[in-house]
Amino acid sequence: MKIESIKVLKDNYVWAIVENDEVVIVDPGEAEPVKQFIQQNNLQLIKILITHKHADHVGGAAELIREFGEVAIVGPVEVSDLVTEVVTEDYCFDIFGTRVRVLKSAGHTEEHISYLVDNKYLFCGDALFMAGCGRVFTGNYEEQFNTLQKFKKLADHVLIYAGHEYSMTNLRFAEEVLPEEEKITTIKKQVAEKLALGLPSLPSIISLEKVINPFLLAATSEEFKILRDRRDKF
Repeated sequence: MKIESIKVLKDNYVWAIVENDEVVIVDPGEAEPVKQFIQQNNLQLIKILITHKHADHVGGAAELIREFGEVAIVGPVEVSDLVTEVVTEDYCFDIFGTRVRVLKSAGHTEEHISYLVDNKYLFCGDALFMAGCGRVFTGNYEEQFNTLQKFKKLADHVLIYAGHEYSMTNLRFAEEVLPEEEKITTIKKQVAEKLALGLPSLPSIISLEKVINPFLLAATSEEFKILRDRRDKF
């Protein structure tokens, strides 16, 4: 199993989980680049995974179904009009014989979910980014804080496949908030090199996020809210 990134829209990533000639697509915010990826690689689309309701994560799903035929679409209740299967916290299913566990990761939206594949790969939409997290559009900062605490308990080796290329801005903010953490400067240089080559900065990894991500380091939901408000104005 390999994981490929497909750049769509301004800064979104669609993730393609590929096994032999089959592919599972995560958060198809736009159809055309995904269609090109599938066709150029002679792949069969077998499933679509949705993390949350925002258009830049679901906008291409209907067109993909029209192009490639009916396939299973899995997602949270907030996209129940789009999906063939609504899933909730701790629901498990298989892709390519590999276990996938659903984690509710609300805060960015009310019913945002993430997918933990084989306890190795976390597809987390806008709930967690390298050195950052999504805006709390729900206004429920405690819920988003609890989501991050859930992620913090994952195994250190878990790789993080987020929905946007926000790493550089997040790292600049982290550097301001955590000026004594030298690791942030090192990672910022590595990210700059990747982006200069046209490569994604992702995936990140839980062990790194525990060091460089100010939001994971927040001790309380109140501290998290102060940081998130500060980041919103950064």
